[in-house]
Order: sequence, then structure tokens, then C-alpha cells
Amino acid sequence: MDLEKNKLLLIEVKKLLKEAKSKVAYTINKTMVTTYYQIGKSIVEHLQSGNNRAKYGKSLLKKLSIELSTEFGKGFSVDNLENMRQFYLVYSKSETLSRKTEQPEFNLSWSHYLKLSKLDTKDERKFYEIESIKGNWSVRELKRQLDSALFQRLALSRNKEEVNRLSLEGQIIEKPEDSIKEPYILEFLGLEEKAIYSESDLENAIIDKLETFLLELGKGFTFDSRQKRISFAERHFYIDLVFYNRFLKSFVLIDLKIGELKHQDIGQMQMYVNYYDREIKLPEESPTIGLILCKYKSKMVVEYTLPENQNQIFASKYQTVLPSKDELKQLLKLKDSGD
Repeated sequence: MDLEKNKLLLIEVKKLLKEAKSKVAYTINKTMVTTYYQIGKSIVEHLQSGNNRAKYGKSLLKKLSIELSTEFGKGFSVDNLENMRQFYLVYSKSETLSRKTEQPEFNLSWSHYLKLSKLDTKDERKFYEIESIKGNWSVRELKRQLDSALFQRLALSRNKEEVNRLSLEGQIIEKPEDSIKEPYILEFLGLEEKAIYSESDLENAIIDKLETFLLELGKGFTFDSRQKRISFAERHFYIDLVFYNRFLKSFVLIDLKIGELKHQDIGQMQMYVNYYDREIKLPEESPTIGLILCKYKSKMVVEYTLPENQNQIFASKYQTVLPSKDELKQLLKLKDSGD
């Protein structure tokens, strides 16, 4: 009995220490980021008073770097001081006029803000900041989402109003369309863009990197099964991948196509979705979603095969290499122009 009590005491004390350690780390990090913001502010104010700003700024940062490094050690190189200056400039401008004199709220690490400060637009920066906080993204995960242009990809499958909402609230999953990206980026699978591989190879690669694939799918996805067999009319059919989304409260069926999407592929997915809706899903669950991931697709084939205003079956392209951000921006412009 005493042994059991001792174990419970040890568990409780460990829990308290871990919580305290986490709080201390959070406080230290927040203090550091806030201090760097204030250092950046001081540098900007001093630079503004210099006659020749470019020349003055270079010499000021060099002198400041030497003094601070001598007294406080690493972390105060000229480059890092310039990062602090840029950090202040970006986040002071992000504040509304009514909050101009207030201190911005910082809830991420300095390494996160270094990457966020380099983004071109306030909307994009705010989106990634919200998602990093809500998703507890590591710096590595933030970098991956930046490199794969998550914001632009989500924007491609949304109207202008929904894109504006992304920058204010992050990604909110309320309806099936909210979970869809265009394209999906699968560079983590290690499959070359023009290499010859089968649908089975693609599926196996996804299963091997399932955790990363779940991150690419987005919020609320859990893995259910692969090659899920459904049977009727004395025939067997196999669904490549089955997931469940807890926000939508619905099954998500995924079919993988390495070539061009055909109308037969859409018809097959419709059959899978109908089966799940009638035989598998519970009455309290939402209608099943079907997603076909394909290498190439024709928008017209999808539109003319599916009924108008349907919101259960989707087709998205996938890429096995990181996209060009400029290319995705160009696609956004084409979408906005209606081409």
C-alpha cells in the first residue's frame, strides 16, 4: 500500500515540476522576444536621428554588437541586431492605429518570429502566426509549411472572403471544403517528380510517413485504414486510404491516382462515398467525404462528372517536390481574375 502511495506521489511531483519548467521556459522566451522587440525599437529610433542613415546605421550596429557581445556573450551579432530592427519594423506596423503605442502580444519563440518577419504580407504573416500557436508548430514545422506555401494553397480553393478570414482566424474547419488544399505537397515522401512509381508505391510511401502526411492533410485527421475492403453484389472493392476528421465528424476516403484523372475515377469514388453513407457512418455523423489525389486533372472533367453544388467529392492535384511560391501566387492571380 505504501509503495503504491509513493508511486502516486512521485507521479504528482514530476507533473508539478514539468509544469513549472514549462511555465519558466515560456516566461523566459516571452521576455526575450519582448526585449528583442524593444532593442529593435531603440535601434530604429537612433537610426532615424542619424544624418547619413545607411553609413550611420552600419557603424552603429557594428559598435553595438561589439559592446553587447563583450558583456552579454553570443546572440548580438550585427546580423541578429539587424533582425531585431526588422522584427520591430514589421510588428510595429502590424498594429492598428488605435493600438500603435501598445506592446504587441508575443506567444512564439524568437526563431518563429525570425521566419515570420521575412514574409511579404501582413495577411500571410498573421495566418502562419495563428496556425503556429493553435497547432503548437515547432520551428521546423513552420518552415515546412512556409516552404510548401500552405497559405497560398488554401487560398486557391477559397473565395476572397474566405481568404480574408484565413488571415484573421487561421484555418477553421466547418465544412468539407475547408479541409481541401490545391495542390497537396508530398515532398516528404522522397519520390522524384518525374520518377516512375506505381499507385502502390505512392500508398506505401504515405503509410511510411503517415505522421507527416496527417500534418499535410490538416486539422482533425486521424488514420482509420488502408486498402479498406467493401463488398456487395458478390464483388470486392478496395479504398486506398480511409481517415476520419473529428471537426467535420465524417469519414474521409482517399483514392490515389498517379496519372490523369478520368471520369470513371470520380464515378468510383461516388460509389465508395454512397456505400459509406449507407452502410458505415452513424446517424449522428456527417456525410462521407471523398478526395481523389491525382497527378493531373481537368477542371471540366470534374465539373461535368459531378452534380452542381455537391460538397462531398473533391479532386486535388499532388506534387512530390516543393512548389515555386511565385507559381502559386500566379495561380492565385488567375483564380481572382476568373481565368
